[in-house]
Amino acid sequence: MEADGATGQLCNWAGSIQLQDIPEHIKTRAKYLILDGIGCGLVGAHLDWSEIAANGVMAMEGSQQKLPPLPAALLNSTFIQSFELDDWHSEAPLHSNSIILPALFAAAQQQKAKTSRPTSGAELLLSTIIGYEAGPRIGLALHGSHMLSTGWHSGAVFGPPASAIAVSKLLGLSAGTIEDALGIACTQAGGLMSAQYESMVKRMQHGFAARNGLFAALMAQSGYIGIKKVFEREYGGYLSCFSRGNGKEPQWRIDEISKELGETWQTEGIRVKRHASMAATHTTIECIAALQTEHPKMFEDLTKIKSILVELGEASFLHGGFEIKKPLTATGAQMSNRYCAATQLVDGSVLPAQFSHSKLERDEVWELVEKVHCIHNASMGNLYLTRVTVEFDAGTKVVKELAAPRSVTPGLTDEEILNKWRMITAHVLDVDRREKIEGLVLNLDEQGDLMELCALLEKTTTNPIAE
Repeated sequence: MEADGATGQLCNWAGSIQLQDIPEHIKTRAKYLILDGIGCGLVGAHLDWSEIAANGVMAMEGSQQKLPPLPAALLNSTFIQSFELDDWHSEAPLHSNSIILPALFAAAQQQKAKTSRPTSGAELLLSTIIGYEAGPRIGLALHGSHMLSTGWHSGAVFGPPASAIAVSKLLGLSAGTIEDALGIACTQAGGLMSAQYESMVKRMQHGFAARNGLFAALMAQSGYIGIKKVFEREYGGYLSCFSRGNGKEPQWRIDEISKELGETWQTEGIRVKRHASMAATHTTIECIAALQTEHPKMFEDLTKIKSILVELGEASFLHGGFEIKKPLTATGAQMSNRYCAATQLVDGSVLPAQFSHSKLERDEVWELVEKVHCIHNASMGNLYLTRVTVEFDAGTKVVKELAAPRSVTPGLTDEEILNKWRMITAHVLDVDRREKIEGLVLNLDEQGDLMELCALLEKTTTNPIAE
């Protein structure tokens, strides 16, 4: 198809780009990001809420064995998103691995079963990078994190077209057919951010995106026609509808979708988490950690803390500044600045172990939660900018302000991502299996058939927070 508007330009780029066109540092970074996504999925596969999801889906599908591609993509995405350990994009929040990897692995296995044609590691790597690039661009066209302020679960909105375009590349679809896949995917987008409070479905909403994008690409491959020019349409178009009432000028920014394609790489904006909580809590955690380091004696007796004030920008406040009460689910705790602040004070870390059922009920944590007050500071336009003020009974105050957490600025290095992978999988994989997966992923472009990696991923793991 001819490049006609942002939709056409994105489809033409995705249809024509080859792995050799991508800079080496982007390909290398993508391998480490993929490894992180796989690690998050392995850690999350047998958490209590993941087991409930798996049992429900398997009961509907009538099988306890291998699932068809659509429910497989849904569940595997749910596992990656199950513990708030997975990646996110720093400017256009979405969890790329949970959207893209499950859809691509399902498509690769479907293709192998139907045609006997193997999918190579190089094909997976290329398709993943295309998804990494498309999702944030579409998100930026909708003003990125502002989607959270309007109540949408941004990744569940940005995700279906990202999944669709990645799978379309894996299937070798033409640019015109990719446009159909995007049109089918975009009409399935959506997700309510109220899922963050007590529900389990927050874990699954990126799974809807992964599944719906896969469905869109497979339907387009079959000849089904989708919405044309889905990003340009003013009446009922993707951008026009999801931006309605956002108060922004311009209402949407369509040029972001195709701007500097192949020159500026959004893959570089994908961040990897150090803490097992929602990204907008990370600066709060690190402000408190810094205060604990700078004033160790003051924090020896936590009962002497009178109050903790957390000042946040709009998106961070609306997303993670809400009031919480006992009993609290792990979902609500991981989304809460108040709970994460108290947990950092008590445990000195916010990792998976802090969200087991028994840990969620601790009196020493809740006594501190009651002292944490989150407010919206309108002068804080930066998404991650946070100021924490801790006041003690004696009237002494200590203050820490950070513009962003370590995972955003400067971001985790490849070596740090590798260390995270080894740490989080230490209790769910044996060493031999871990090393084999690690070697295959970090040499992905040398793998002729993904099935060896798939076989390693399908084996059983354990629940890392089982009590």
